[in-house]
Amino acid sequence: MTFRNGLASLLRPEDSVLVLIDHQPFQLANLNSHEPLMVINNSTGLAKAAKAFNVPTILTSVLAAQGGVIFPQITDVFPDQEVIDRTFINTWEDPKVVDVVKATGRKQLIIAGLWTEICVAMPAIQAAGEGWDVTVVTDASGAVSVEAHEVAIQRMIGAGVNVMTWLAVAAEWQRDWARTGSLEGMIDVMKQHSGGSGIAFLWEQQLLNTPVPNNAG
Repeated sequence: MTFRNGLASLLRPEDSVLVLIDHQPFQLANLNSHEPLMVINNSTGLAKAAKAFNVPTILTSVLAAQGGVIFPQITDVFPDQEVIDRTFINTWEDPKVVDVVKATGRKQLIIAGLWTEICVAMPAIQAAGEGWDVTVVTDASGAVSVEAHEVAIQRMIGAGVNVMTWLAVAAEWQRDWARTGSLEGMIDVMKQHSGGSGIAFLWEQQLLNTPVPNNAG
């Protein structure tokens, strides 16, 4: 078994490409591994982080005419981008998607989607077997049950897939708070989508901008 370790194993925005798969109403209707609002928040935060770091992002749905279009929270991040609609359950068997990913010239393939055990696991396992450096974002994905989600993660890890959460991905892209080029975008994403951490940051800003009371006299 080859262990994923060392500095070169960490995600780099210039080498990353993100594929968001089937964040659609039909899949959300039977999402039971996570609270649905959390998956919407996390997948949107991941999409916004990718945009902030100039990471190419491919949006793909399956049978959108029946299953519904991708959540507007995600498509609004990329308003001019065409969503690739598939008939293949396994995204990595659809040449339209694979060709777009390959055209980026990047090898760190990051995947999130619904459902984890089907539409995430299949392309992740296939791509890993083809030599791609694959990371699955587990909390921007979800399954029909907690068991299905956890078993899928175990299966993917066994196939050599890396697993992370969305905020960890964004932090790994940032890597250094001195990287000011992406700092404003990173902080904006955190304020909107990182829950208590975002609120705490806003509170800090409030305190820093609050004048010290003058009680003299």
